[in-house]
Amino acid sequence: MRALTWHGKHNVQMDTVPDPEIINPRDAIIRITATAICGSDLHLYDSYIPGMSNGDILGHEFMGEVVDVGRGNTNLKKGDRVVVPFVIACGQCFFCQKSLPAACDNSNPADKADASEIAFGQVMTGAFGYSHLTGGYAGGQAEYARVPYSDYGPIKIPDGVEDEKVLFLSDIFPTGWMAAENCQIERGDTVAVWGCGPVGLFAIKCAFLQGAGRVIAIDHHPNRLALARANGAEVLNYHEVRVRETLQEMTAGLGPDSCIDAVGMESHGFSPDNIVDAVKTSTRMGTDRAHVLRETIMAVRKGGTVSVPGVYGGFADKVPVGAFMQKGLTLKTGQTHVQRYLPALLEMILDGRIDTTDLISHRLPLEQAPEAYRNFKENQNEWTKVVLHPE
Repeated sequence: MRALTWHGKHNVQMDTVPDPEIINPRDAIIRITATAICGSDLHLYDSYIPGMSNGDILGHEFMGEVVDVGRGNTNLKKGDRVVVPFVIACGQCFFCQKSLPAACDNSNPADKADASEIAFGQVMTGAFGYSHLTGGYAGGQAEYARVPYSDYGPIKIPDGVEDEKVLFLSDIFPTGWMAAENCQIERGDTVAVWGCGPVGLFAIKCAFLQGAGRVIAIDHHPNRLALARANGAEVLNYHEVRVRETLQEMTAGLGPDSCIDAVGMESHGFSPDNIVDAVKTSTRMGTDRAHVLRETIMAVRKGGTVSVPGVYGGFADKVPVGAFMQKGLTLKTGQTHVQRYLPALLEMILDGRIDTTDLISHRLPLEQAPEAYRNFKENQNEWTKVVLHPE
């Protein structure tokens, strides 16, 4: 089959690789009909996430048709259309039973688990196409994919529903929903969202759905800010204003009730702390550029909540712990518990309560994935979200 493979920093290629096969009884094989490039894929493209190997198949947002199932699969059958969550979870361990599938204890294979335990203190959950720290599973930017624990993870899609309406159930819709949920929004609250990429845009949509009265979006790309505005947000261009001071003015001196860091470990901008971080990361003296995390802590009101769906992968310094403690803040973060949210979010799509397609800027054949990665990295104003079709 054809698949997009990683070969080092800013080097991804379309290769012919072996077709996936059933390995375990609960496996399924999916013929992929639509897949997408996620903002967190750029952390792999930029070589910020460790644990990648030459030839790894990328991609964790995908859906398709079931073409084979293992003998232990009690849920899926050939011909089913499914969306596949990016996190791989067993459905049976301590964490899965607590509806925390992104903390599953069983999906990271034993021969891979030690690396993430050393890096993060506990074994990471398995994930598609996202380094050997998360199990080394082949991703979904390919013609076919093997889906472990497929009787628990994928959600069936009714006939007649277009792929693009449901594709983002794989990651960015539930991630935006959980980012808003972690804000503990009370009706009428003001929520500030840093980053108007795909996750940030879904966080805006979901904050309103969960009762926010105002959402303020922070970015510098005009097209992304326009999309945020079209979804009801007030917008700030951080090249034009001092963000924290402006948020204070917009909220009568209180600060937002909640702040969402939808940027993560590769913050941009020319603030002094970010310049220092950029030097450290370029010389391997540091890992994460955490300017947005610092700014959210300083900007949120006293007693407020900071929600972090943005990916961080290592260590960050200069985090204002004093402000965090003195202001009595709550910090909530984590990989998304996709399986927990899927039934309700699918229902929202089917009921027409949310438009999941307005952020798609490009639709391309899978063979053009290397070009799409380059543009998604270098032309983020125009390339908001890319959907790839193997056929």
